[in-house]
Amino acid sequence: MIITYTRGPGSRVGRKGGPGFGDLVRRQGDAFVAFARNLTDEEWERPSLCAGWTNKDVLAHLVLGLHLPLPRLMLTMARQRRTFDAANDLLSRDHASRNTARELIDEFDRARAHPGGIGRLLPAPLMLGDHAIHHLDIAFALGRSGVLSPRVTNAVLAVATRVPNPFIPAATRARGLTIRSTDTLWSRSSDRRLEVVGPGESIISVLAGRRHAIADLAGDGVVTLASRL
Repeated sequence: MIITYTRGPGSRVGRKGGPGFGDLVRRQGDAFVAFARNLTDEEWERPSLCAGWTNKDVLAHLVLGLHLPLPRLMLTMARQRRTFDAANDLLSRDHASRNTARELIDEFDRARAHPGGIGRLLPAPLMLGDHAIHHLDIAFALGRSGVLSPRVTNAVLAVATRVPNPFIPAATRARGLTIRSTDTLWSRSSDRRLEVVGPGESIISVLAGRRHAIADLAGDGVVTLASRL
C-alpha cells in the first residue's frame, strides 16, 4: 500500500483510484453517527476502554476534537500545570456533563462537516485513526465488533504501523512485527518469527494501547506487542 501523507481532504491512501483520507473520514463519521444514535442512555454511561471515562466522555472528547479553540486548550493546559492529558480529561468530562448524549451526537455530526479549532490542525490520516480508535473504545466496551468498514480498518492499520503519531505510539509498538489482519486481508511483513494475527479492529485497538483485545490475537509476536503497551 502506498501512502501519500498530506493535510486535508486531498490526501490519499491505497492504490491508484482508491478513496482519499478525507473521504474515509467522512465515511467513518457516517458510520459512527449511525452507531451512536442507536445506543441507549444507559449504554452511554457505561465505562469505555479509555480508563476512567464513560462512553459519553469519549463522545464528548470526539466532539471537542473537531472544534475546540486552541487558545482554550492552551489556557486549560496552563491551569493544569501544562499537562495535555489533564486538560483533555477536564475538558471532556466537563463537556459530557453539560450535554446529553443526543446533543453531543448532533454536535459531532454538525462539526465534522467543517472542523475548526484543533480539528483543523490534525491531518486527515491521524483524524481517521483517532475517530476509529475511539469508536472501538465504545463498541468493544459494549461487547460489539465489526463497526469499522474494511477500507477504514486497512487505512488505519497502514498509517498506525508506519506514521509516527505524537499521541499514540502505535508505529513504535508495531516495529519489527509481522502483522496480519485475518478479516480484511491487510498485512505488513517484518520479522516472521514475531507474527501477530487477528481481526483488524482488535489489532488497531491493541496498537492504540488497549489490552482488552489482546485475547483476540495469536502468534509468537503477541507477547512482544503486549510488553510494549
